[in-house]
Amino acid sequence: MKVAIFGKRIAEEFLPSMSYMLKKLSVCDVDVVVYGPFKAFVEKELGFSFANVDLFESCEDIRAGVDFVLSVGGDGTFLDCVMVVQDTGVPIVGFNSGRLGFLANISSDEIDLAIDDIINKKYSLGSRKILKVESKSGIFSNFNYALNEFSVQKSESRSMVTVKVYINDEYLASYWADGLIVATPTGSTAYNLSAGGPIVVPESDVIIITPISPHNLTFRPLIVSSSDRIRLKVEGRSPNFVASMDSRSELFTSTDEFVVTKADFSINVLKLNRHDFYKTLRNKLMWGTDKRN
Repeated sequence: MKVAIFGKRIAEEFLPSMSYMLKKLSVCDVDVVVYGPFKAFVEKELGFSFANVDLFESCEDIRAGVDFVLSVGGDGTFLDCVMVVQDTGVPIVGFNSGRLGFLANISSDEIDLAIDDIINKKYSLGSRKILKVESKSGIFSNFNYALNEFSVQKSESRSMVTVKVYINDEYLASYWADGLIVATPTGSTAYNLSAGGPIVVPESDVIIITPISPHNLTFRPLIVSSSDRIRLKVEGRSPNFVASMDSRSELFTSTDEFVVTKADFSINVLKLNRHDFYKTLRNKLMWGTDKRN
């Protein structure tokens, strides 16, 4: 077996867990390659030295021969990992170096059991749908895909924007709001949830449209088919607006518009048999902590 380790930044407190992870993989005769920028950060900033490991930089380096990518960090790191994995089909495994996340859901005290489970194939693979975003200006041209969500928002605090939405070229509505979120089921527990959108089981074949602080309180989130084509046009007093894809943001103007569709490839995510989505919901959202339940 061969795994790739991806990360961005980790706290010094996670170094013992990182060291144990590498030793455990070595004992299990697992070949390891490490994301180059992550290795450079850990060695320079934290003084942690990786042994003689090979490096990788892009999806082409892992397309053939790598069985899994271990994302080490939080949910944000997991989203960045998607930009490296892209359409290779290599499953991502989320190891959390801080607080438990929805994507990075393997805690530091589970490393030993998690690696054993992976070696012994005690897991399932889930296919997560992602969004493709196209625009006239071609922003996000380096990777115009999102695992969680695509959003358009105002760039100034003083005024709202109008987001005109079309579904399969049929006019839906004009949202006067701070912005609008188009989310995947995976992203339903991220920005969409904070904006009052619904929680959707990750494997669902839908897309969620959620306004951000709409002025008209009758506006509500809408769930549409993942086969639908969603077109967005933004207008407002400001000359610039903000478009975000997961953790990336760029400015655009009112002359631009966006077309959001389901991508023609998915992201594979490894789920340990000992984990389940509903348990994560209960733990993260503290459902049932009220003793009356």
